[in-house]
This record gives sequence, structure tokens and C-alpha cells, in this order.
Amino acid sequence: MPEIIAYTDGACSGNPGPGGWGVLLQAWADGKPVKEKTICGGEGVTTNNRMELTAAIEALQALNQPSKICIRTDSRYLCDGITKWVDGWKLKKWHLGKGNPVKNVDLWQQLDELRDLHEVTWQWVKGHADDRGNNTADQLANKGMAPFLK
Repeated sequence: MPEIIAYTDGACSGNPGPGGWGVLLQAWADGKPVKEKTICGGEGVTTNNRMELTAAIEALQALNQPSKICIRTDSRYLCDGITKWVDGWKLKKWHLGKGNPVKNVDLWQQLDELRDLHEVTWQWVKGHADDRGNNTADQLANKGMAPFLK
């Protein structure tokens, strides 16, 4: 299986408001990146959390074969949701402890299905720090949002 690192990020101007998502995909061999691909997009009215989830979904959808991938994100919501909370949500039919429905359930369900196609690890990284990959994903998210800003 190929080894891939995907840096993902979401951005929003207002919450809700115009938003964007960005992904830096890197294929690795012999301990170094050998190929990079960037993708981004956005929506006119969305939330930051929806853009964070969309970035991860888009990263996994960009893979054309089952892959070993590490998704690096600065979103605790995404990282904790997919590694700690999603299995409990599924057991409770996508509801929280007090019976309220899980927010963004459509995206969580899509992400849950996609992660089963790959060998995925999730890693939280500090945002707006000196991490080139995270900074690039942030720039791409803002680029994806730009067409929706007034």
C-alpha cells in the first residue's frame, strides 16, 4: 500500500458564512515526499466544522486505490470525532447522550464509510504554527473560500 500524508484544513468567514477546505496530499517513499497534489473548494454558506470534515472526505476521495494514509489536521473536532466519538454515535443511531442528533451527521457518515476503504491514522497538529503542510492546507482552504466572499 502506498504511504500518503494528507494535511487537511477548513476555514470559514463567519460561522456560518462562506467557507473553504484545503488538502495537501503527499506520497512518501524512502522517508521523503516524492509527489504532491493540492485540492481545494468551498461553499457559500457553511460552518468551519463542516469544512474541516469536508477536507478529510475530499482527501480520502482523492485516493484511487486502497492506501495507507495519515490525515493530519488542526481540528480537534475532526480528530476526536473520528477516533473517539463516532463509534458511540453509531451505537446510538447517530444521537448524543441526551438524545440530540449528532451535528453534521451526513458528513460523519460519509467519512466513516470512506475510512473503511483505507488504512487511516489520524494526527492532530497545532494550527498556525511552523508546520509547512498545515500552513499549506490553511492557504488552500482560504483559496477555496475566496470565490464565495463578497
